[in-house]
Amino acid sequence: MKRLVLAGGGHAHLAVLDALARDPLREVEVTLVTPASKQAYSGMLPGWIAGHYARPEIEIDLESLARRANVTLLRDRIGAVDANRRRVAVSDRQHLQYDVLSLDVGSEIDTSWRGTLGDRLLALRPIAGFLERWPGMLATARKRPGFRIAVVGAGAAGIEVALAVRHAFDRERIDGKVCLVAPREKFLAGHGPRARRRVADWMRRAGVELHDGHAVGTRDGLLMPDGSTILVDGVIAATGAAPPGWLKLSGLRLDQQGYVAVDSCHRSVSHSDVFAAGDVCSREDPHFARSGVHAVRAGPVLAANLTVALMGGRLLEYRPRRRSLYLLACGPRNAIVSWGNLSAAGRWAWWWKDRIDRGFVGRHSVVPGGVRERPAQL
Repeated sequence: MKRLVLAGGGHAHLAVLDALARDPLREVEVTLVTPASKQAYSGMLPGWIAGHYARPEIEIDLESLARRANVTLLRDRIGAVDANRRRVAVSDRQHLQYDVLSLDVGSEIDTSWRGTLGDRLLALRPIAGFLERWPGMLATARKRPGFRIAVVGAGAAGIEVALAVRHAFDRERIDGKVCLVAPREKFLAGHGPRARRRVADWMRRAGVELHDGHAVGTRDGLLMPDGSTILVDGVIAATGAAPPGWLKLSGLRLDQQGYVAVDSCHRSVSHSDVFAAGDVCSREDPHFARSGVHAVRAGPVLAANLTVALMGGRLLEYRPRRRSLYLLACGPRNAIVSWGNLSAAGRWAWWWKDRIDRGFVGRHSVVPGGVRERPAQL
């Protein structure tokens, strides 16, 4: 009996569970290790903050998917990986031996700048923690006039969250202020100038203040490079990602930032029995960036390659597209389209995004009786 360990319940591993449900592997014991039985779809998180979705609408039931695929679900966290001894340690000191290991544990938020913010800081990842704490911060804002929230992060996630929080305040008539703290040169980096201008204009009309520069957390708020302080009651960290700390001692070859270095087949460049997808890995490819887009698209390739690694055959390559389509939520039911140097915006873009997102969750949902929901075709 061979052993396949799936570490993490990320987007790529959803495709693996789907493949195992359709075509089970004979004489292979599969274990999924994840701290929660449900996985929130990150693409719908801003819509949940804005109030467009209820929490069950954005969550995927990993337990049901695992049962359907005849996979053992172990609710635990990865404590360590010893790639040389083919062993994974979980939090209760239990060790899982594997013949093939697949990592899709995501990344962590870099909060090295947090300083003395304490409980005022709310990290966007892990998403499960954010889902638990955000309702409390919103409830406090309802009771405290003039509540000030700063979102720290220059990427699409920070921008979407800032606009979503602003819309949540407006929808509930909360007397509060929202600002985005981000270095101007990194504002929506990787997107075309038209999309960046549209986003900046939308933020200005929505009333989200933009503060240029890196911030450091203090007892009073956020200290800016010019010496000024932004007074805040709450801070949402959507800053750059950081790899899980346990990777440093895993024995796997890592890139300069500490992510698992993989080839075009998403196999570790140092250990042929280890694969990785999503935010936890990196490739020497100018068209590959840590993005949910690549995690989703690489999923079927990862599923096929795990079968090859266990049963034999030829590995497949995941070839990223030169351009990826991004639909950026604007708070209300509007979205901005970003595709290379092209950009557009409108309510139609939000409905397009909503249909894609609901379709993704629907494809990985199981209803009573084991029959999978079939979303409308796009």
